[in-house]
Amino acid sequence: MLLAKTFTSSTFKQALLGIGIFGVIASAIFAYVYLATSSYVRSQSDRAIMVELASLRGAYERSGRDGLVALIRQRVADQTFADNIYLLVDPASAALAGNLKTWPPAVTSAGGWAEFRGVEPPPGADGRPLLRAAVETFPNGDRLLIGKDISDLDGFTDHIKTAVALSIALMFMIGSVASILVTRRTVGRIESINATSRAVMLSGPDKRIPLRGTHDEWDRVAENLNLMLDRIETLMGEIKQVSDNVAHDLRTPLTRMRGRLEKAWHGPRIGDDDQTLIGDAIADLDAVLRIFASITRIAQIETQARKDAFHRVDLAEIAGEVVELYDAAAEQDGTRLTIAGDREVLVTGDRDLIFDAIANLVDNAVKHGRAGGQVVVVHETIDGQPAVSVADDGPGIPADQHEHVFKRFYRLEHSRYAQGNGLGLSLVAAVARLHGARIELLDNAPGLKLRLCFPTAGSRNEA
Repeated sequence: MLLAKTFTSSTFKQALLGIGIFGVIASAIFAYVYLATSSYVRSQSDRAIMVELASLRGAYERSGRDGLVALIRQRVADQTFADNIYLLVDPASAALAGNLKTWPPAVTSAGGWAEFRGVEPPPGADGRPLLRAAVETFPNGDRLLIGKDISDLDGFTDHIKTAVALSIALMFMIGSVASILVTRRTVGRIESINATSRAVMLSGPDKRIPLRGTHDEWDRVAENLNLMLDRIETLMGEIKQVSDNVAHDLRTPLTRMRGRLEKAWHGPRIGDDDQTLIGDAIADLDAVLRIFASITRIAQIETQARKDAFHRVDLAEIAGEVVELYDAAAEQDGTRLTIAGDREVLVTGDRDLIFDAIANLVDNAVKHGRAGGQVVVVHETIDGQPAVSVADDGPGIPADQHEHVFKRFYRLEHSRYAQGNGLGLSLVAAVARLHGARIELLDNAPGLKLRLCFPTAGSRNEA
């Protein structure tokens, strides 16, 4: 199965295309090397032949036929010219001098170059030698043939031709095997990802792509996909938790409303009681609507739909307005709400959203802090960064819950009968992400300090 997918994969087809292109280029290079080498070796032999032909032609011009015959006989007797071939014939093709007995039938031209096989093989040779000669015809009709045995050259070029052919064949074979191996490895990794994807579709996002520890690009892809699956699994868990919490939070007020309305339906019409029932039903509906309004607001913030409202604002001024707003409610609960910090702390952001974030922090601190305790709002600059913090002296939040409290509908009180809907800190987190701010949960000993650290005004990261 894997081998069949290897041969049909686009990677293998592209590899074959690359091998084909490379093979054509390499073949052209090898052919050029062969032709250049063969031409060079032949040119060396032809140059020697032409030098000897010029010498014989000079002898003919100086001394005529008799002088040329004498020189040819001298050359044939001299072992220095043993590799040369000489033949001088008269106009009737009768041999006058030389080491060839007759004029070769293959040589029909009156001048130029010719290649032909010798009549008899030399001693110790397997076949007839290959001869290359130059032909010249003199004014009186005599013809001179002078050449060399180029059997060694022929064998050399044959060796080059064989080496080139074998090199090309070996190159294609190695390239094909390498393509199959590389493609098989690639297809194997892809199949591993596909198998995990199918397992995720069948049983859920708890499966992970196995890593091979090679730290190559495939391992990096697998790591990223595994991180994506981790994130998907986390989000699905959060969605399930949110769904359960929404169902619980909506069921209580809706059940109360239904009970009241059913009671009113079956009971007599009493003006004051009906008025009270209608008021309670409206209050419960308002609570439901506030939940949906908070969810919608968080969604708008997370889609960064409010960035057009960003401008330079003063944290000190905003924090003062929040404290002024919650001062009466805190006093009613017996909580002392105070504010301190720098005179001016500038940030770039949406004033309304920052107000909502600080207001939610103060609201949480007043509601969940110690009865009769103290809540302190501080606006300051820390290491060049504008910051606002809200601290209480209540029970605080356990360290193992810090990463969960910003999830939607999450509550430390899991029975969900306490006041609130678990969306306040989710809105704070959404505002912080939109502004590129950092949220810090610090131990106030006792109690909790929650701090928002904003980027320096004018240098906020827009990413």
